[in-house]
Amino acid sequence: MTFILFVVAIAGLLIVMRRESGAKAAIGVMAGVGFVSLIFASGWLAFVLLVGAALTAVCGLTELRRSWLTPRVFAMFKEVAPKVSDTEKVALDAGTVGWDGELFTGQPDWHNLLINRNTGLTEEEQAFVDNQCVKAASMCNAWDIAVERADLPPELWEFLKKEKFFGMIIPKEYGGLEFSAKAQSAVLQRLAGNEALMVTVGVPNSLGPGELLLKYGTEEQKKHYLPRLADGREIPCFGLTGPRAGSDATALPDTGIVCKGQFNGEEVVGLRLNFEKRWITLAPLATVVGLAFRMFDPDGLLGEEKDLGITCALIPRDTEGMELGRRHCPIGTPFMNGPIKGKDVFIPMDYLIGGQEMAGEGWRMLVECLSVGRCITLPSGAAGAAAYSVGTAGGFTRIRRQFNSPIADMEGVQEPLARIAAQTYIAQAAVNQTANMIDKGEKPAVPSAILKYHLTEMQRNILTDAMDVHGGKSVTLGPRNYLGIGYSGAAVPITVEGANIMTRSLMIFGQGAIRCHPYVLRELAAKDSDDINAFDDAFFSHAGLIFGNAARALTQAFGVGKADVPFDCAASRYAQGVARFSAAFGLCADAAMTTLGSQLKMRELISARLGDMLANLYLASMVLKNWHECQPVTGEREVMQYSLAMLLYRTENALDEFLQNLPNRPVAWALRALTMPLGRRWDKPHDDTTRALARAISTDTPIRHKLTASIWSTESEGPAENPVATYNALLRDYDKAEVLYRKATKAYAKGELPMEALHPEERFEAALKAEIFSEEEAEFMRKYEADVLEMLSVDDFPFDAFAQNKETVINHNAA
Repeated sequence: MTFILFVVAIAGLLIVMRRESGAKAAIGVMAGVGFVSLIFASGWLAFVLLVGAALTAVCGLTELRRSWLTPRVFAMFKEVAPKVSDTEKVALDAGTVGWDGELFTGQPDWHNLLINRNTGLTEEEQAFVDNQCVKAASMCNAWDIAVERADLPPELWEFLKKEKFFGMIIPKEYGGLEFSAKAQSAVLQRLAGNEALMVTVGVPNSLGPGELLLKYGTEEQKKHYLPRLADGREIPCFGLTGPRAGSDATALPDTGIVCKGQFNGEEVVGLRLNFEKRWITLAPLATVVGLAFRMFDPDGLLGEEKDLGITCALIPRDTEGMELGRRHCPIGTPFMNGPIKGKDVFIPMDYLIGGQEMAGEGWRMLVECLSVGRCITLPSGAAGAAAYSVGTAGGFTRIRRQFNSPIADMEGVQEPLARIAAQTYIAQAAVNQTANMIDKGEKPAVPSAILKYHLTEMQRNILTDAMDVHGGKSVTLGPRNYLGIGYSGAAVPITVEGANIMTRSLMIFGQGAIRCHPYVLRELAAKDSDDINAFDDAFFSHAGLIFGNAARALTQAFGVGKADVPFDCAASRYAQGVARFSAAFGLCADAAMTTLGSQLKMRELISARLGDMLANLYLASMVLKNWHECQPVTGEREVMQYSLAMLLYRTENALDEFLQNLPNRPVAWALRALTMPLGRRWDKPHDDTTRALARAISTDTPIRHKLTASIWSTESEGPAENPVATYNALLRDYDKAEVLYRKATKAYAKGELPMEALHPEERFEAALKAEIFSEEEAEFMRKYEADVLEMLSVDDFPFDAFAQNKETVINHNAA
């Protein structure tokens, strides 16, 4: 009887904790079971339960705890709570909290994720993607752009301006296209086969003068600049980073001193600028320069404040004292990127974006814009590059034969092919669903960091896998190489818009822990306002969350009380995994913040692993939402399940590493007992699924076409060849060709063909002569093998082709 009551008490408390029902419910469970135990069973159990009920009442009932406990906890909290700087406060206030906040609760409400269905593009947007984007993509070849001219072709520049590619975010009233975030992402995915083209279009529509003017510019500035930016009369750039201020934009050494100077023949109050910027995309050809600098007013011309803070201005190219035009050479693709310098550059106050009243608001302007722009440009480019790799790697490995068999049938090749397919599926789901959130009014700050880091890392990994399966084809540069230049440029998105190391170590969890947590921001606000009652509400609700996550993590780890999820049987197991790890993540996040306090900022490895948990759960959620809304094609179920298994495996791995390295070992042991009582439960995807995915993207299948639908995959409409279209055509004929390959190979093995017929073409002709092939079969294989050989071939050049200074070339074979 005692044991039964003990189990009832534990079960009742776990139910109360899971539901976060509060102190009264917990007191009721302990008191009720305690009195029953006192009458019918053990006095010791009754004593423990009744004492527990009394302690819970003293600490948990509002009026009792506020009289003695809350003041003590509040005083301690003030001592240990991390100090949030003014710049951090601005960053925390930027953007909105959505699904990322749900993942911190430990019991995500899937309705809040699924309520905003992705309805796709408008007819106008889809037509632009299908026509103008395809035309633009067909006008450039990677080798021509990267090596021959180091620029886009002039006719392509004119086409981009004429069709308003630079005005996607600009409203129609100012002459722009006014595209949705989904449409911007679709455009960039379609153009991502060429990095220089994608960057050239993406940057003006991301963080830069256009977006800043839209949100903060004066009406006069909007009317002047926005129409000119939309039709390409003005090409913008934005100068933020410099030699000593890269990822730490708040450390800008560039200055703007308020002073009087001459402008248009009159003396006006303005700014004397001194600055040096580097790594500025489009700077070499920009006609108008957005500039971030630190603004000072030492003589008090504007008021009493001397240090006004970071400020943004918009400066015409021909302003006296400003130097631009030189170029950097970005690794891989030399898109337009270069330095900007200025010494004693005088500008009037009218050049400040938003006018004088926006002086000192630059940091807020930048972080608010970045929260949206960083969700779209680089992640969309990554998703597009991934789809391009599906098209090329899948096609190449099917037509490339070794040991009388396509290399796509070799398991060593199938493993990277499956990774390419799954990571492409994840990237597409993440960018498309997050862009849809933006169109519904969200400004996802934390998801923008998640997408920027994880999708650009996926891009790098996918391109590495694609290069590996191509072998010698992709390591020999030239016009035929459709991967090598993009692969060598993969480091660029890793580095820009916040270096990935910093993004993972500091931003994803470092920002999310305060911003997305249901109670931390409220606790800090109560501390700053010295509001003890507000602190009491937030802190003890926070305590309830901790107990709730502990109970949810423990029970779900044992498979008890699985979350109720609105997904079909193919996906529900993975959604329940997300819910389980959400509880574990929330518990671990609170443990890290409690045990490390302000030191957590410096414990970047701990922060990074918590960020990895949050990010993988977010990406898994996007895959689930994508699956829930889509009309799945044959083979998509396997890709979805492989993707989710991989993400949950990574989540559990990050949890395990966090528990291994949390400095407070007793807390770590307790967390492990609660979150992983049965050890690790998620494995890497099964080999059978790996084989299925590899075959799916290396043959003519619906899922291959769906994964490559976002990129240019049709026949060429311009001077550039499209390898994806060529591979699609070869795969359509592959089944017929494979039968004939085998027929010729079998005949050769039997001695029915001449032994010196070693080349496929020789065997086909010999098979025709021996009447093993019909004339139609022989003609089919002649053309098929010619196309195959062209796709397998690499380029060669004159001996002195690569020496810029021909006089330095050594004639090694001179007599």
